[in-house]
Amino acid sequence: MITTTNLTKKYADHLALNNLNLTVKPGEIYCLLGANGAGKTTTINLLLGFISASSGTASIGGIDVSKDALASKKLLAYIPENLMLYPSLTAVENLDYFSGIAGKKFSKLALEEFLENAGLQADAFHKRVEAFSKGMRQKVGIAIALAKDASALLLDEPTSGLDPKASNEFGLLLQQLKAKGIATLMATHDLFRAKEVATHIGIMKNGELIHQFVSDEISLADLEKVYLEAMTY
Repeated sequence: MITTTNLTKKYADHLALNNLNLTVKPGEIYCLLGANGAGKTTTINLLLGFISASSGTASIGGIDVSKDALASKKLLAYIPENLMLYPSLTAVENLDYFSGIAGKKFSKLALEEFLENAGLQADAFHKRVEAFSKGMRQKVGIAIALAKDASALLLDEPTSGLDPKASNEFGLLLQQLKAKGIATLMATHDLFRAKEVATHIGIMKNGELIHQFVSDEISLADLEKVYLEAMTY
């Protein structure tokens, strides 16, 4: 569902991403670990079509993003570190607006059900999101993905700044999306959360994917050891 083939991005003399090859199948959660500047966000921006590749391909559902960005975006949902919602609108109104952009139209009851399934408390459905915590905003983002019926989900540091409870709740929501067959690619610094939710884990450094693991086949202690070693050499 999410594929990169020899994906490369150069900025003048700086190689931000070097021949990245990865695949995320339906129902998989792939976590990309790495320091700032490792290439995680560049990868996501290329898959979103926000920037153009220097070479190689980025594909969503078999669609080359560079050739048909609009078609690929119809399959996608994206939750950045700081999700931008309209602060003067309620959760229901934001969901109605963003699902409308995706060509979907739902009743108020259906919109509320999406928010409920995303874990947002009922008393927040009709409150303006300007008063929402980051965790509550992320739940609206998950509701948008559900309403859009996205096949692929791209996440850029979604748990950064969340308290442990909210981070755990977000992890549980990702597991629900996994059960629905959604392919998820998440860039994160959080080794613990990556090990907890991911089916696959990759470690990036200086624009290259230097390690890949099946999550069930590596312990958290070993993952931490490999990660720290990778960051120091």
